[in-house]
Amino acid sequence: MKVTLQRWSAWTPNCMNREAWEAWAKEPSVLGHEGKPEAEFLPAMLRRRCSRLTRMMLQAAFEACEAQDLSQVRTVFASRHGAIHIAVQIIDTIVKGQIVSPMQFSHSVHNAQAGLFSIATGNCQPSSSLAAEADTFGHAFLEAMLHLERAPQQPVLVVIGDEPLPPLFKHLIEEPEVAYAFGMLLTTNGVARPGSIDLDFDLTLESTPLPSLAWPPALEFLRWLSLGASGSLTLGAEQRRWVWRRALA
Repeated sequence: MKVTLQRWSAWTPNCMNREAWEAWAKEPSVLGHEGKPEAEFLPAMLRRRCSRLTRMMLQAAFEACEAQDLSQVRTVFASRHGAIHIAVQIIDTIVKGQIVSPMQFSHSVHNAQAGLFSIATGNCQPSSSLAAEADTFGHAFLEAMLHLERAPQQPVLVVIGDEPLPPLFKHLIEEPEVAYAFGMLLTTNGVARPGSIDLDFDLTLESTPLPSLAWPPALEFLRWLSLGASGSLTLGAEQRRWVWRRALA
């Protein structure tokens, strides 16, 4: 499957622009998990309602799009853990016999970021929100390809983000401790823009295990892109293998 990555954007507390990410790709260092973006593009009332995860994901979403695209793109929002911190707070509130805030609950659902993006941009286009354990990034990319298959004239915005797990769950999953969001604008039938990258994308099955990742899969993909997208990148958990290559002219 062929796709063009038109634009991308990513955010962590210590890598907030393309220059910082390109420098990190060449010499990777520990990525932070404290702090949150200002998200000044959001109206103040809406911004105050956003969780940190939502702010991160909307920051990546807005910067991955041209202003005129924001209300027109189809969207895929993905997160392995979602608003798990809010969910833990809600459960603790229930255990204490207290009343759960409706606003707090509304921000705990997995499509909260998609809903707030729609409100902020006036976007009424189709949207997906998904989680797929360690394969969340690969499934998000595949979901975008399905959107493009159905409506090839319409770009798709993919946004993935996560925060470190709460202490209660950290011992259950081994993964890099980083708060991040990554957004990319994908097309299959349109005029390439400056800096766009044509990619081949494949899904295969393989029983041989892959080595452990130093970074979340989305950031491994971003590092590969930032280094010039040479060769191929293979990611995957269990038997699924997601493979990206720079497309030949």
